[in-house]
Amino acid sequence: MDEFNNPEHVPQEMRQPMNPLFSRNRVDVSRVQHTLAKIKTELHKVIIGQDELIDLLAASLFVNGHVLIEGVPGIAKTLTARLMAKTIDTAFSRIQFTPDLMPSDVVGTSVFNMKSSDFTFNAGPIFANIVLIDEINRAPAKTQAALFEVMEEQQVTVDGNTYAMEKPFFVVATQNPIEQEGTYKLPEAQLDRFLFKINLQYPTRTQEKEILVRYQSDFNMRQQAEVQAVCLPADIEACRELVEQVYIEDKLLDYIADIVHQTRNSNDLFLGASPRASLALMKASKAIAALNGRDFVTPDDIQQIAYPVLNHRVILTPEREMEGYQSRDVLDEIIKQLEVPR
Repeated sequence: MDEFNNPEHVPQEMRQPMNPLFSRNRVDVSRVQHTLAKIKTELHKVIIGQDELIDLLAASLFVNGHVLIEGVPGIAKTLTARLMAKTIDTAFSRIQFTPDLMPSDVVGTSVFNMKSSDFTFNAGPIFANIVLIDEINRAPAKTQAALFEVMEEQQVTVDGNTYAMEKPFFVVATQNPIEQEGTYKLPEAQLDRFLFKINLQYPTRTQEKEILVRYQSDFNMRQQAEVQAVCLPADIEACRELVEQVYIEDKLLDYIADIVHQTRNSNDLFLGASPRASLALMKASKAIAALNGRDFVTPDDIQQIAYPVLNHRVILTPEREMEGYQSRDVLDEIIKQLEVPR
């Protein structure tokens, strides 16, 4: 029997398969956690709560995604996004979308130079590393369409010339779900380019009291000046590389495929999620795992991130809308019905 103490002498049919979680090379994701911790420390000098929002913003930034934030006025959507940009030592731009905004006001335009008798490209405000688009649904469809190429391919084409964006390139857009007068619904193709749609809620009563206490003698929120840049673009790129190496088992890839496939076959949904949603769910689950200090994805990571990844990519049937259903109800039911990988 001694020969069976040596794995090389154990017959193939008697060998136990090795768990890939333990047989692979491990990835140290502590830098991802440390980067998030530094960003949170700076933001919490001003922002009360909003930890989930900050986590999702960081997760999107670490996988080269973009974020749409939806919430009623006054709950720090724009403030959080602007201050997060301030924590990274890179170029920042804010674009206020309005009904009269033209595509050239976003991407730039070619101007004739009298001295050189040639056209010179004047870059628009989209040419920044972090771009905050305030009230994205205020601009008409032709202006929203100006974002299609740059959000997906990180480049802008004007007059036949292509201009690449510098890395990192991160778009954060906000919109108000209540006031619909003078707004334009974002087309599905535009929504699909956002990694997350984050639905912000009101703060808790305790958080509301903390806001009052913090700013009772600081009406102009001078504390914003205390927020400092704590990350370099190189730090963001390093975190992206680490997140990319986070391990995800094949059975979890099957789980993601099953979730997305079920959205296309649900009787409650008029439109299901696209293959881009599958990729987004995989990338986002890797980022969440890294932010939680793990170099491997678990089913909980996928479930945690499923709603912000999918809620803007599916459309309820008219019957379900009339009955008062929400996309969360349907997505939760889909996940509940699927067997969780073990």
